[in-house]
Amino acid sequence: MRKSRLNGRTVLLILAESAVVFGALISAMYLRLGSDGAVYELIERQGFLKVGLASAFCLAAFYLFDLYDFVVMHDRRELVLRLVQALGLAWMALAFMFYAFPQLMIGRGVALLALPLALGLMVGWRVSIHWFLGHPEFGERILIVGSGNLAVDVAREVLERPDAGYRIIGFVGTDSELLGQSLINPRVIAVTSELPEIVRRENIDRIVVAMGERRGQLPTEVLLKLSLAGTVSIEEGASFSERVTGRVSLNMLRPSWLIFSGRGRQARISGITRSVVHRVLALMGAILSLPIVVVTAILIKLDSKGPVFYRQERVGEHGRPFTLLKFRSMKVDAEEGGPVWASKDDNRTTRLGRIIRKSRIDEIPQFWNVLRGEMNFVGPRPERPHFVAQLAKEIPYYEQRHLIPPGLTGWAQIKYAYGASIEDARQKLQYDLFYVKNQSLILDAIVMFETIKIILFGRGAR
Repeated sequence: MRKSRLNGRTVLLILAESAVVFGALISAMYLRLGSDGAVYELIERQGFLKVGLASAFCLAAFYLFDLYDFVVMHDRRELVLRLVQALGLAWMALAFMFYAFPQLMIGRGVALLALPLALGLMVGWRVSIHWFLGHPEFGERILIVGSGNLAVDVAREVLERPDAGYRIIGFVGTDSELLGQSLINPRVIAVTSELPEIVRRENIDRIVVAMGERRGQLPTEVLLKLSLAGTVSIEEGASFSERVTGRVSLNMLRPSWLIFSGRGRQARISGITRSVVHRVLALMGAILSLPIVVVTAILIKLDSKGPVFYRQERVGEHGRPFTLLKFRSMKVDAEEGGPVWASKDDNRTTRLGRIIRKSRIDEIPQFWNVLRGEMNFVGPRPERPHFVAQLAKEIPYYEQRHLIPPGLTGWAQIKYAYGASIEDARQKLQYDLFYVKNQSLILDAIVMFETIKIILFGRGAR
């Protein structure tokens, strides 16, 4: 069963591309230096180490340009463009490294040959993978039990991700569902009593149960027999959707999810460990960013009247309020009329404020909130009490995001654009709930790496 977005398929892709780039560099060395020269360079002059380091630079560049996002793989033109950009950035970084550490240089002639060779091999490899994942004969064969709105939602999630490795064979409904749904959903191929026959005939790998009101309709006996036989995997629709999308669908969320996702003793121990790690990181960040803090404080005083820091009440863990600390990026009288959401090209910001918001420098003082234990590095972004009260009335389960400490950054921040409306808050809540359920140090590391990438490319800030 696939447990996270960083699954075995992604790991295998990274390992395969390590081999492709490594092979391109080794091949370029043989073409440029000949057999004897290449063997001498590789064995006597630590050539394998140099090639490995250059390969690592390339893989890091692929990550920065989202080449391990399977949606990007679906667009071939975008894929080739990003490969060119990523390899160009990697070679520029290697040029600086070779200048600083000449002993690591693999040779200009080798580098010039390796660049087009690596690009050609990578394009061929990625196009082949794209064809393989999109081919109708490959991928896990899915049968959806249910034919109503929830079933259609699950199918839509899969169809919007053609490279996810799933193929929907059809829907199976109850007699009562078919009376109202067969015209709306023409891909209903059978009724639940025919499940065993459909599974055998269509060679089904996984059954996804996506039925709304299941009382009296769920084919419990048939599904139980199939599950005990071990010939097919059976999964609940909300769980399947969560794995595919990386968010918890509010349309499929039931109170039972909150009950069975309760934090046990092991989760509490993990939470304490993560809190310690985050505070250590905050201390390191505060020390390293001290020169930036001093320069920013001086510039804020020169740019506009008002205090250097901006203090604002936010809602933290278990609904407890705390004072969030930021560099002031707005005019002093920005909210005389009351709290409002930030908007694109917000005219309340100062000249310097636009810059420090875009670069996230205004968030640096929140290291202090992390050190005080009011926040973690990663978690749902804390909202103001005014908006929390409003959103809790409009959005079901909204207050469940306060089960854990808020964060400087979060899963919702890297997966969804900046929100400035109730609908945006609803969409982001689905990602926040996914993080609440699946929080771990590995997921935290993924979020922090993605956040660094967002900052480097200046995406999402307002």
